[in-house]
Amino acid sequence: MEEKKYLKWYNKVGYGSGDIAGNMVYAFLTSFVMIYLTNTVGLNAGIVGTLIAVSKLFDGITDVFFGSMIDKTKSKMGKARPWMLYGYIGCAVTLAAIFAIPEDAGEFAQYAWFFIAYTLLNAVFYTANNIAYSALTALITKNNKERVEMGSYRFIFAFSTSLLIQSVTLAFVDSLGGGAAGWRTVAVIYAVIGLIVNTLSAMSVKELSEEELAEDIGKSGVDEKYTLIDAAKLLFSNKYYVMICATYILQQIYIAMVNMGLYYMMYILFNKELYPVFSWASNIPLIIALLITPSLVAKWKGMYKLNLTGYMIGTAGRMLVVAAAYLGSVELMIAFTALASFGTGPWQGDMNAVIAECSEYTYLTKKKRVDGTMYSCTSLGVKLGGGLGTAISGWLLALSGFNEKLTIQPDSCLQMLRIMFLWIPFVITLIITIIMSKMKVEKANAELKTQKSII
Repeated sequence: MEEKKYLKWYNKVGYGSGDIAGNMVYAFLTSFVMIYLTNTVGLNAGIVGTLIAVSKLFDGITDVFFGSMIDKTKSKMGKARPWMLYGYIGCAVTLAAIFAIPEDAGEFAQYAWFFIAYTLLNAVFYTANNIAYSALTALITKNNKERVEMGSYRFIFAFSTSLLIQSVTLAFVDSLGGGAAGWRTVAVIYAVIGLIVNTLSAMSVKELSEEELAEDIGKSGVDEKYTLIDAAKLLFSNKYYVMICATYILQQIYIAMVNMGLYYMMYILFNKELYPVFSWASNIPLIIALLITPSLVAKWKGMYKLNLTGYMIGTAGRMLVVAAAYLGSVELMIAFTALASFGTGPWQGDMNAVIAECSEYTYLTKKKRVDGTMYSCTSLGVKLGGGLGTAISGWLLALSGFNEKLTIQPDSCLQMLRIMFLWIPFVITLIITIIMSKMKVEKANAELKTQKSII
């Protein structure tokens, strides 16, 4: 029997466009905050890395907290949409603040300004917005095919926005006069665009009622009353949730390392104009993979084999990028970057559907509905992984002897840039491939449902 359909094409597109807003914050921040802080404001990369790491201590608490709050919210707009809608207002304000550090303030005040704005953005506003946005996958449809399609639309917009931001931002800043004023103006423009798109996205979908969400499997035995500690126990007793969290964190560290490509282009290849070229090589194959992911999931009758095979291709691609770099071939580096990105694309497209399966696993084993809390893995992974990646980048830059005033960096710095841009992404894709080999949540759910039907 064909699954009931809940969404029109414009609902899927409207939902997916929410990641335009998300990446007006995330892609801009992760791609350019370090180069802004070191080369424009003049802050020490190591101290910045430490501040980011300290900021992450708050994130681990707020992710589960906001996920739990979403699960307990009851409003005319539903559980998640109010948090998605209003959380972004804070995102817009704090993004602009991060890129508006006063030039005439003392050094301590500049570090404090950055730390407060960065922590508020990540630990509060982005958390509320992103968990709510991700949770909508499980709250506006029960059709698994539609969930995969939503994920594909979402990440097509995400990577298209990342591509655009990485391609035009440096030139955009220069066209506005460069320096601190240029970065500040660009941040405000991106924040306003994100605020408008996020509002349209939140209004383009409607959440299902709690009764409709529960009607297929009944409400008997379901206890939705639980504390924050209970929620955390539910999450971390689910091995698939832990796997997804680990994968998300590793992915974001991977992105942070790849974004060090800007330093790699500037100080090893001596051509910062190559950074947008590598961005195209990363994002266009991802978008192509996302376009075909729904049909591949249907053809392969599930997500497990597709995701594992894709990451095996991605690992091979990153290994070849390393080889091409040491051969001195930029052209091959670009080609193999594209291959690696294409391989990792299917996971990006069906990840939200896998999380929905993970949430179903908790229900089948614990008889508790924790959809909003379950999607805390998306925010936790993005912030913890992205923050750790940026922090590690700062620490390694400082350790290597990087000096923003030098056109020619010391050999120790050049070697470190090779480690960050080439070797760490390869190792991360290899680790994720191993995790993908264990991500058999679809099979586990099918077996649990079979057992239930027999009983």
